[in-house]
Amino acid sequence: MAELRVRSVLVTGANRGIGLGFVQHLLALPNPPEWVFAGCRDPKGQRAQELQKLASKHPNLVVVPLEVTDPASIKAAAASVGERLKGSGLNLLINNAGIGNNNSLDTETLDDMLHVFTTNTVAPLLLSQAFLPLLKKAAQGNPGSGLSCSKAAIINMSSTAGSIQDLFLWQYGQALSYRCSKAALNMLTRCQSMGYRDHGILCVALHPGWVKTDMGGTLEDKSRVTVDESVGGMLKVLSNLSEKDSGTFLNWEGKVMAW
Repeated sequence: MAELRVRSVLVTGANRGIGLGFVQHLLALPNPPEWVFAGCRDPKGQRAQELQKLASKHPNLVVVPLEVTDPASIKAAAASVGERLKGSGLNLLINNAGIGNNNSLDTETLDDMLHVFTTNTVAPLLLSQAFLPLLKKAAQGNPGSGLSCSKAAIINMSSTAGSIQDLFLWQYGQALSYRCSKAALNMLTRCQSMGYRDHGILCVALHPGWVKTDMGGTLEDKSRVTVDESVGGMLKVLSNLSEKDSGTFLNWEGKVMAW
């Protein structure tokens, strides 16, 4: 199976869970990216200690202050990444930052739902808008090749909890705003795939599996996967994506998921 080769990648929500897993796996590749940008809210804070340790050992890792719900922070992050790249463009944007709650039809509130939607759906849109010039630049640097993550791609971290057909894990909790935000993120991904195709940018929604993270909860189930299993699988999937996959919803093993 092909190994993922990208010159530059930005991962949001990179201080823990799946985001941190992506950073660790990318740095450990036989041919790691020239630049790994790890976005997190408070790079010097307690919750970013693992990232700080990695950055002290890997000169190609840059920890970028990024609050994904703040347009000014997104704009500053795009400018900072652009300066580092010195005109070469960004190959891969992984919109991983996300939040959830277990509110039900009876307990959901306006504030809670807006907070989850802003982080899970609106932020990936705003990030893609802000980094679009850098993604376009990367695509223009590979004019002959078809769509791929090595060229230019937006990967939106979704969930089958947002699958209208499957309603994954309904028996464990309604998680209303989370489900709705991920269903909307899937539509955003489809729209991006249509709108950015002519710019040479591939767009895919990925379900990482039911991963053993803080956000994934504490329930024990044989279908659960570790961060390492999930991220390792997703990187294999990313390495094999091509034009035919743009606008699809896949899981960490490359299987097509139901919308």
